Amino acid sequence: MVRIDNVLIAPVNTEKVVQMSGKYGFYVHVDADKSMIKSAIKRFYGVDVAQINVINLKPKKRTGRGKPSTKRVPLRKAIVTLPAGEKLNYNDLK
Repeated sequence: MVRIDNVLIAPVNTEKVVQMSGKYGFYVHVDADKSMIKSAIKRFYGVDVAQINVINLKPKKRTGRGKPSTKRVPLRKAIVTLPAGEKLNYNDLK
């Protein structure tokens, strides 16, 4: 069971997410579900959530010339859609 404090890991601030209006991205805990993500955003940012889409990023092996192979950790990314008229500022953490 994931505690509500550990659900949100970091905001995602890529070009693709920035271009989407009313949508914000977060890296979330691998075991967190949509209801946990929704309650964490409501608690920490004080905004309502209209929709949540979740993307699972699988671990990848990376190899280089003469370097030992490393493995990227599995990640989970959440794209959060807010209702019309609501905005979220990543710095306004409560």
